[in-house]
Parts: sequence; structure tokens; C-alpha cells
Amino acid sequence: MQFRPEKPYNNLPLLPPKMTVETAFVLKKTIAASRALSELKGALTKLPNPTLFTDTIHLLEAQASSAIENIIITEDELFRASISEQKTDNPSTKEVIHYKDALWYGVQQLEKKPLLTTNLFIAIMRIIKENGSGIRNAPGTQLRNTLKGKVVYTPPEGEAVIRAKLKNLEDFIHTDDDIDPLIKMAIIHYQFEAIHPFFDGNGRTGRIILLLYLKMTGLLPIPALYLSNYIIQHKNEYYKNLRGVTEKQDWETWICFMLGMTEKTALQARKQITEIDVLMDTMGKEIQKKAPKVYSKDLLEVLFRLPYTKRSFLVKAGIGNLKTSGNYLAELEQKGFLKSEQAGKEKLYLNVRLMGVLKS
Repeated sequence: MQFRPEKPYNNLPLLPPKMTVETAFVLKKTIAASRALSELKGALTKLPNPTLFTDTIHLLEAQASSAIENIIITEDELFRASISEQKTDNPSTKEVIHYKDALWYGVQQLEKKPLLTTNLFIAIMRIIKENGSGIRNAPGTQLRNTLKGKVVYTPPEGEAVIRAKLKNLEDFIHTDDDIDPLIKMAIIHYQFEAIHPFFDGNGRTGRIILLLYLKMTGLLPIPALYLSNYIIQHKNEYYKNLRGVTEKQDWETWICFMLGMTEKTALQARKQITEIDVLMDTMGKEIQKKAPKVYSKDLLEVLFRLPYTKRSFLVKAGIGNLKTSGNYLAELEQKGFLKSEQAGKEKLYLNVRLMGVLKS
């Protein structure tokens, strides 16, 4: 049956695709994307503490992924809210923090059991949306052109239909076949977005699944890619290529787009991580010289775990009690390494140079 945008796409083809997806052009793009991911993986493993930047990476991905859904928050607001004890009333800030929590939850679940399942997808969506909803069980969901209001896609309807397609997706994810994992990743992402299993939160859940799949397959042990930022920059192309698969079964263009996204974001992430590593080394030597009594490797790691820090972080790292930690941070501010800001009853300290690299 021919695809019609206004009709529920209950005959969405099951996976794997019936046509050949590993074309010569696709395979060429796969090599470049694999090389870039391998180089990023190498850069991460060479870091003294490979997990050091995990919180920062997850927050930046959360910010970008939420921005795709028009949930906008600045880096400063996000990082301050993530460590401040003062609860935020900003709904946008809350949604971004929930995305970060959902991504981190997914990572933890994969480490317990390396499987991507419907139940995990539901759990991730519930954390993002902070509610107890599940698979869509009522008709009426349609995706419209934001400018003209025209229906461009109606996803499958009926909970049984949706669950059957998710089961097929699960089977495809975990089948040991000859399809290159990066090509498979692109196919998985299309299929999840086409199934559109939830009333809300599908896009963000789908982007988390991308990062979890890279981890599950061993392509990237830490979800250290800002994939959503690339989608923001190429939003029209992203949605156009999604529709291309639905309307014309144009898998090649879609897969090449996803491979290009993977390559470019991996190269950018590697560059940024290298810049942070160099800055950390430089600042460490400067602190040793200007504030030798304050310097320690543990202190330096606290200053680079997130752009903002506070006394309790130093206490938790075993660097000193609240008074000593406060004195250390005050001295680092006095020497020009940090800048303090008041947030409610507590004082936060910003690593200005680290924030500069993250915003670049």
C-alpha cells in the first residue's frame, strides 16, 4: 500500500530492509565515520581519567537534544542548575536535566545488562517526561509541518501494532548479522522515529538510543558525542531524509547523512576533549606555581569535572573540610583561576577558561 501522510503507517516495513543498504557510497562513508570514532575512542582512553568529562558531555548533549524540541537554556543556566542546591522553577531547565538523567540511567542499565529493550525505552522516556505514561494507546497522533501545519506523517496506531514493531526492532538490534554497526545504527534510528511509540519524548528517547547503541556495540565506551548539536545545524536535512525513507525507501541518502553526522561530531568531540586536556595540564602547572599549597591532582579534577564547582565537591573528594575547601576556592579566585557567583545561600565557582572551551 502506498504511503499516505494522513493515514496511520501501520504497514511500516519490518526490519531488516529488503533492499541492499551497504552500497559502495555508503561503505565509503562508513570507513570515514569508523575512523573518526576510533580516533575519539583513542583520545578518551589516553586521558588520565577517561570518565572525568562525562557529566559535562551528558549535559551538553542534553542541552542540544532539548533545543531540537524548542526547549532552550544557556550553558551557564544549565551548569549552575546542575550543581546548585537551590531548586529551579524553570521548566526548560528541568526538562534538560531530566534528559541528562535519562541518558545516565540508560548507560547504567547497559552496564548491568547490555540490551536495548522496549522496557528500557519506556523507562528512558518516563525520566525525560517525568511521568508514568507508556506506549501510545489512543489514536490521533500526527506530525505536522511547523510552518504550514500540513500533516507530513501519521505513525502506526494501536498499542499491539506498536509493540509488535518495537519487538521487531529489538530483534534487529540484537541479531548477529553482517551489517556494519554504524549502518545498523542509522537504520535503528529511522525505525524508532517512524514507530514513534510515545505520545511525547520520542525524539529525545531516540537520540539517547543512538548513544547507547554506540556504547553497547563497543564503538564508543563513553557517550561522548554531541550528536544533537549536528541535528540542530542540519535540522531540515535531517527531517527531509527521514521522510525520504518513508516515502521513497531512500535508505542510502539517510544512512549517508547519519554516517556524516557521526564522523563530524566524533572529530569535533576529539578536538574539544584534546583542548580541555591541554587546558587542564596548563592550569595545573599554573596553580602549582601560583598557589602551591592549594594544588593537588584531586583538586584539579574537581575543577574540570564541570565548569562550576563548590565547597562540598572538594569535601566529597577528600580535599578538606568545608572551611579549608572554601579557603582553597577563595584563593584560586584571588589568583584569577575561578570566578565566584552567589546562588541562593551557596557560592558557586566558575572555571572561566573551561567554560570558554565548551562554548567554542
